[in-house]
Amino acid sequence: MANHEGQGSEKNSGNSRVSLNERILNSMSRRSVAAHPWHDLEIGPGAPAVFNCVVEIGKGSKVKYELDKASGLIKVDRILYSSVVYPHNYGFIPRTICEDSDPMDVLVLMQEPVLPGTFLRARAIGLMPMIDQGESDDKIIAVCADDPEFRHYTDIKELPPHRLAEIRHKKNENKSVKVNDFLPGADAVEAIKYSMDLYASYIVESLRQ
Repeated sequence: MANHEGQGSEKNSGNSRVSLNERILNSMSRRSVAAHPWHDLEIGPGAPAVFNCVVEIGKGSKVKYELDKASGLIKVDRILYSSVVYPHNYGFIPRTICEDSDPMDVLVLMQEPVLPGTFLRARAIGLMPMIDQGESDDKIIAVCADDPEFRHYTDIKELPPHRLAEIRHKKNENKSVKVNDFLPGADAVEAIKYSMDLYASYIVESLRQ
């Protein structure tokens, strides 16, 4: 009887290997569409106040990464010329869109740098209105909702003055950038809600075409 059980186990193991091999071969033989972080990742049940954020650039990086909207991969845009680095993790909010046809940008305050392509839960605490080369380019200021050092912040006015100055300092090579006064968390939530509604309209229009 032990021999029969052993044979059954080997047979089941063999069937598992065959099934796995079939899945691998099928995935290699057909053109499948990879998950897209902008469109396939949910914004989260707590949105617009608490939302998922996809990190493009890690805190302390001199490499400017950005989303390749066609493939969904994170690509290298350029290396910063100066000694300036990104002071905080920087990314975008999935299933949102702004007037520039890009997802909503978000700066996430937290203790550690995060690898590009990772997503995390963030809470909006403020809005930084910006004019980049004559066009509106507002940024959501947020904290990581799961970082014990930052998650208690609910509004940008609670941050230390030095932290605010650090966020305001925006230096881009060969660009003219104007940073206006910070707006409170309520304005940030409204801006995210508006970008969610724009995204919903964008999807509806895309389906009609």
